[in-house]
Amino acid sequence: MFCVGGSDGSGGREDDSAPPRPSRPRRSCVLLSVCVLLGQLSRALGAVCPSGCVCGSDILSCTAMGEEEVPVGMPPHTVTMDLSHNRIGRLEPGSFSGLARLETLRLNHNQMAEIQPGAFLNASGAALRHLDLSSNHLRALEAHYFAELSGLEELLLFNNRIARVENHALVGLGRLRKAYLSHNRLTDFPFFSIQEDSHPELAMLDLSSNRLLKLPIDDIVNLPLAVQRGLYLHNNSLLCDCSMYGLFRHWEERDYDTVRFFRHEHICRVYGLQRGTVRFFQHARYFENCSATGDLHMPDPQESDVVVYADKRVVLHCVTGLRGRHVSFIWFTPKKEYVAPPGNNGSLKMFHNGTLVIAAVKNADGGIYYCMARDRSGLRNETSEVNVTVVVLLEGDVLEGFNTGFTTLLGCVVSLVLVLMYLYLTPCRCPPWRKVTVPPAVVTAPAPHGGNGQSSILTPTPPATTEGPGRKVSTNKHVVFMEPIKEQQNGRLRLGPGATVAHGGHLGPGLLLGAGHPAAKPPGQSQQRAGETDSIVSVFSDTPIMSP
Repeated sequence: MFCVGGSDGSGGREDDSAPPRPSRPRRSCVLLSVCVLLGQLSRALGAVCPSGCVCGSDILSCTAMGEEEVPVGMPPHTVTMDLSHNRIGRLEPGSFSGLARLETLRLNHNQMAEIQPGAFLNASGAALRHLDLSSNHLRALEAHYFAELSGLEELLLFNNRIARVENHALVGLGRLRKAYLSHNRLTDFPFFSIQEDSHPELAMLDLSSNRLLKLPIDDIVNLPLAVQRGLYLHNNSLLCDCSMYGLFRHWEERDYDTVRFFRHEHICRVYGLQRGTVRFFQHARYFENCSATGDLHMPDPQESDVVVYADKRVVLHCVTGLRGRHVSFIWFTPKKEYVAPPGNNGSLKMFHNGTLVIAAVKNADGGIYYCMARDRSGLRNETSEVNVTVVVLLEGDVLEGFNTGFTTLLGCVVSLVLVLMYLYLTPCRCPPWRKVTVPPAVVTAPAPHGGNGQSSILTPTPPATTEGPGRKVSTNKHVVFMEPIKEQQNGRLRLGPGATVAHGGHLGPGLLLGAGHPAAKPPGQSQQRAGETDSIVSVFSDTPIMSP
């Protein structure tokens, strides 16, 4: 770029007397360069954003535009791309080339029926983490569909028409965590392709609402525990058998979310008939003849030392990290005997998942059992050992155990009977108790002595007033009151000055005035009221003491 300056009318000569002026041609050159760059940038941006799409920051949205193929000329810095609700029928090779930063790709609600090899080649590779292909027309999952997506974490394929999944369709997805394949037409699934080493992070596999008929129990049992906890199989067309029932019962006992949240949606068909569909968790009567776990032998954690009683059944699991159909198991007994599926002569039964069952353990069966797992594809071997100790019970030990149990049961029954008798039986009737009447004791009042002596008056009721001001005694107690006697003359009392007789002849309780006393009433009147008696009340008894 060149910048040319113009003339200012001085002929190129400068006046030495004029002050210096700023250089205008240089400033004009800078402004022109900025304008040209902005124009080129605007034209470039308009070229990389497809027509009708919305581009903002690192997001490209081309939804509901009626597109029949993936747009071209997409921004290379795109991280999230949304092409949902269009009419895209297939993905061509290199459809997403140049999108090295792409992490989320939404292609749901299209008409996609085919993904050609290399469709995701030179796209993002390990960077793509979320791929949504739900609600399309896919009929199968080929092995090349996701071969370039080694970093994929979430794969949404529900609500398609998928009837077949190739054995190696998910093998290359080593970082896959969630796979949704519900509401399709699957009749089987390659469970053996899901291994601990190939899918270490897989925690959810949704196969619900398909057409699965019979489950490969051995392959499902050999799945990693994390996959079993997140394996959804409800709303399928499963055949009712003991193995299937035992698998789901095993998951129910361990409170797996796949069973707990969809308990009422687990169904199976009796004899394969659609009319015979039952919810087997609610109606388990059909499986009454099955054992606790059916014909299923789950690989529970195996202890290195096992103690078993003679003539009992024992199950030994081969604990190894190798799983799948390509893994073979063999056992070596303490007798140097080689055991392979299905077992030897009826006493030893072995399953393809490495489980060894001894029907009736004998004393000679004790010792160390060796299990060897061999990976035919990777040529890897793993070995584990289990020490079996056989305990032989004598006849006395058996009887002693029986007697102890019988004694405990009898003691519980007797205790229960005694408690019921104490609570509900009527007690014995005793004769009524009769009150014993105690004859009153007769107390003879002592004869008064001469002189200025004092006598005690025994009464339970204190006098209304006493000599001391404010002296009152509670009437609720039997108290002995000592009252001074004014005078005695010839066995009779003489009142003090100002004393009066309240009740004709009485001077306090139990004392009578003589007939000749001036304070007594005339001889014509009765000395005391009817019903009154001359008595002295004892403080030691509520029965009055009658005077003779």
